[in-house]
Amino acid sequence: MNLTTIGVLLGTLLVAPAAPANATGWEACQGADRPKDMVCSSVEVPVDWAKPGGRKISVKFAKLPATGRSQGTVFSVPGGPGGSGIDDLTYYTKSFADLRERFDVVSLEPRNAGTFGRLPQRCFTTGPWLTRPDDKAEYAKLGVTVRRAAQECRKHDPEFFDHLDSVSVARDIEAIRAALGQERLSFIATSYGGVPAVAYARLFPKRIRAMYLDGAVNQLRDAEAEARTKYRTYEAQFARFVDWCASSSACGKDIEGRWRKLVAAADRTPVPVKGEPAAYSGFDLQVAMMPHLVSPGSEPEYPRWTELAKAIAQAEAGDATGFAKYVKAGAGSLKAPSYVGMNATQCTDGLRYRDYQDYQSVRALGERISPNLYGMGVWHRLGCTGWPVPVTNPRAPLPSGLPPFLGAGTWTDYDDTADIVRRVPGSSTVEYEGHGHGLYLTGNACAIGHANAYLTDLRLPPPGTTCRPGQ
Repeated sequence: MNLTTIGVLLGTLLVAPAAPANATGWEACQGADRPKDMVCSSVEVPVDWAKPGGRKISVKFAKLPATGRSQGTVFSVPGGPGGSGIDDLTYYTKSFADLRERFDVVSLEPRNAGTFGRLPQRCFTTGPWLTRPDDKAEYAKLGVTVRRAAQECRKHDPEFFDHLDSVSVARDIEAIRAALGQERLSFIATSYGGVPAVAYARLFPKRIRAMYLDGAVNQLRDAEAEARTKYRTYEAQFARFVDWCASSSACGKDIEGRWRKLVAAADRTPVPVKGEPAAYSGFDLQVAMMPHLVSPGSEPEYPRWTELAKAIAQAEAGDATGFAKYVKAGAGSLKAPSYVGMNATQCTDGLRYRDYQDYQSVRALGERISPNLYGMGVWHRLGCTGWPVPVTNPRAPLPSGLPPFLGAGTWTDYDDTADIVRRVPGSSTVEYEGHGHGLYLTGNACAIGHANAYLTDLRLPPPGTTCRPGQ
């Protein structure tokens, strides 16, 4: 699909009339672990918002009622893509405690959630193992693999599969706003929730009272700009790991030099996983290490960095079991899978390469500026190679007239989030000088304090505001 066609399609979505909200009444939420005062409802929305009179689906949403006099609604947009906002309200209830003194907090089970039930659960828990193509033929071969995996899930409900983009989720949120009878909403958008939140800002700027973006994925950059940020932030995080290793007995000598040597050797001859039908290339090692690198655990022991150092030493000895063990614990797979269900959103949101040349330019950039993690900047978009559904939510500028935003992020989140909010005049940011991903839901008191001051009274922190561990 060319850019003109994409623009026409987006324009159709922008002007399509909204379907009637038709929400049911509030009732107790199902599940013994739900907060006792949380209530649930649902709203009927079109599968395809360009066809408001067509087939409908039911989108569930939940509310944590204000504990004081409610002055409005704060809508929490879950990450993933494919996370359940109803689960967020369930398991992170304490994070919203102060906010609820003045606001109801609402979230949804988005159409792209693995719990939504329209596609087999395996579509959201499995996917192909990606390779890093070295030439155009290998890129095309990877495209065949990815497309086959996508088609296996798409065949169960092609219309639904084709409309898991963030514009569709944003329009579902607008239907919920109408059902709630709220003139405007305030937002907390976490991680990939930033993409539907930005789509909502483009579609319905007058419906936004406040927008707090927390560790938000940035869809507004092209592939090279996105990769440049990733390479810079993750190389800085790797440098922190190296510095920690220099003062720890867990790593041995020259962990950086050994890591580079290991990756280069594994790209030539992948390291086997003992007793398993899998082997790790250098690209695989880089992808597998990222969760541990970003979130090392409690300081100063940093147990996940200790585990990472041990996995590196084991791989140097010819066994990648250390990497496979913690990947399997988190993903249920011997190597990191490119989840089909998540890609059904990311690929239609335009987080994909235009062609082999686009991929090659990002790869070359990584090899120049990211000596330790050059494969990491290409991984996510490779999962959309050969994708059978066109882009339906392309990059587009934010409109004028938006209220100032607030953004917050950790060492590895901040740059992406700050780039979004700086596009909105009068906005502000908070940088957390520490590890991890996301701040509000994880209970960071400093970030929550700044976010709540903004969400309740529209008070933004001054430029250069930071939070530190322990605050």
